[in-house]
Amino acid sequence: MQATTSNIRDAVDNLPPGAVLTLDNVSWDEYESVLEQFVDRSGLRITYDQGRLDFVTTSRAHGKREFFIARMVAVLAEELNIDIEGDAGSTHKRKRYLKGTEPDTCFYIGNLERIAGKEEINLETDPPPDLVIEVDKSHQSLRKLPIYAAFGVPEIWRYLVRQKTAEIHALQGETYARIPASRFFPILTNAVLARFVEQSAVEGQTPAIKAFRRWIKGRKQGA
Repeated sequence: MQATTSNIRDAVDNLPPGAVLTLDNVSWDEYESVLEQFVDRSGLRITYDQGRLDFVTTSRAHGKREFFIARMVAVLAEELNIDIEGDAGSTHKRKRYLKGTEPDTCFYIGNLERIAGKEEINLETDPPPDLVIEVDKSHQSLRKLPIYAAFGVPEIWRYLVRQKTAEIHALQGETYARIPASRFFPILTNAVLARFVEQSAVEGQTPAIKAFRRWIKGRKQGA
């Protein structure tokens, strides 16, 4: 990395919403330094993978959908009586693999008991999240999949803003495969996830989340 930290800060601060800046040949120590410099920067996702450093700025469209999907997970957990713990804005990294990234939102479900009560998560000793949510406008989250696979994240939900579609991915071996429905919430399919996210964009989040809750209750009664 030849650019100075101040030059990088200037470049990132001038990125428009939904933009990507990539730097190559970045050392792990330089990555750690960048994280410290941008610890106060909201609306930014920083990803590091064996020397490549990506800065991705988020937009309002991104943030709205990220927030709504997190609400969907909370409603699913409540209605299905499943314990969860959510997290947003954390950096997940492992020096051993020279990889680090920042999920839009993530949840602990199966591994909940192992992290209960912890304010900080260290993937060197703690388990990875069970579920990661990524909202994507430029397919940038595809670069994150090998990182999540190395960490052992079991399931990823990708919402593609421009296509208005959703993809649920499950870890199979060392890579991810698309699956028709969530393993943690089997009633949730790709189509259902996309349907209610788009409903929230058109009708508003509160009417959409109420409709989603009614849909879950209807599925439970019909089971």
